[in-house]
Amino acid sequence: MAKRLGIIVGGGPAPGINGVISAVTLESLRQGWEVIGFRDGFRWLVRGDTSHVWNLSSEDVRGINIRGGSILGTARVNPAKSEEDMARVLAAFKSLGLDHLVTIGGDDTAYSGSKVYSGAGGAVRVAHVPKTIDNDLPLPPGVPTFGYETARQVGVSLVNNLNEDARTCGRWFLVVSMGRAAGHLALGIGKAAAAAVTIIPEEFVNSAPTLDSVADIILGSILKSRAEGRDHGVAVLAEGLVESIGEKGLGAMSEGQLASYGKIERDPHGNLRMAEIDFGRMIRDRLAEKLRALKLGVSLTSKDIGYELRCADPVPFDAEYTRDLGYGAVKFLLSDDSVRFGAIISLVEGKTRPLPFETMLNPATKRMQTRRVDVSSQGYECARRFMTRVEPHDLSDDTRLAALAKASGITPEAFKTLFAAVA
Repeated sequence: MAKRLGIIVGGGPAPGINGVISAVTLESLRQGWEVIGFRDGFRWLVRGDTSHVWNLSSEDVRGINIRGGSILGTARVNPAKSEEDMARVLAAFKSLGLDHLVTIGGDDTAYSGSKVYSGAGGAVRVAHVPKTIDNDLPLPPGVPTFGYETARQVGVSLVNNLNEDARTCGRWFLVVSMGRAAGHLALGIGKAAAAAVTIIPEEFVNSAPTLDSVADIILGSILKSRAEGRDHGVAVLAEGLVESIGEKGLGAMSEGQLASYGKIERDPHGNLRMAEIDFGRMIRDRLAEKLRALKLGVSLTSKDIGYELRCADPVPFDAEYTRDLGYGAVKFLLSDDSVRFGAIISLVEGKTRPLPFETMLNPATKRMQTRRVDVSSQGYECARRFMTRVEPHDLSDDTRLAALAKASGITPEAFKTLFAAVA
């Protein structure tokens, strides 16, 4: 009987998913295996429904590696949430004669894949290909998650356009970039597009950010730009600032006021639904209050970017990278190692490096450790060096301080008091 391999995509889209599907399918077929694509992640499998499957052929996947999106769709359904759901998934795999599985997704999908491996008792070999445009999974140093480079390139193009609009119309844009737990994408976009200022969760080392501290950093950038003769700019904010501010910080707003910006909800994996909260408008309104107090008229526009990035056609880096990852996943499943452990697939110096689930997933949180931006690195130091934001030397140098205070319409002492906490 021929071996059977299944492919499941979970979580949010990322450029390059189709590249992994294509490579896994083509290499598996070359091994003489049958390939089953499961539509919509685990959505139907948790119900024991095996009718939403696609017996993939080479013609089905040929050429899709340069297309965005996922021909199999995706879903955030979590089969590991209940024993009953996982039992139905395992029973479905057994009924289909499945003995190999490739999951494509973030840490939540990785955990689901690990539970399939352990629950099947060795009957199903599992390889997980990590995916997120956030670039926040703990792969070896210097190894990105697929989709990040494409998302960054598309994001930079959008911010470049907004930069020109800001210059032309004399306004400020507040851009909120996807990135739930880390600021890699926001920083990568802001740095490459030469945004006036980029704010990420990792920079708040000693205390959690607040709505006021974030607004004050942008306010400082606006005032410093005015002092340097510019009436426009773009500020890039990582959406993970919402998580860092936390429900308690957001809850400090009155109930009616908070409701006007959305509602606090969590997905089946326990993640805060960022899209339900209009963080950009929240910061814009807080910033507008501060500008009115200074009697300064500044045009502010908030803009979220994220959904525009997730299904873009992959740039050559991701198109090539995902072919390597898909091929590496099948290569691992063919190895003796896949009998002993399920693994997350990574590439190091051009070679497949399987990372066992048990070394990558925290059994308490059921997730991988977040790879955060290293704010002590030269890369971040360079990013900060070219931002326009109030720094300690602006407050200690009398000449600088006087120029900033004059542009703000307040005294040097008042300016120093206003920005001492965020400089």
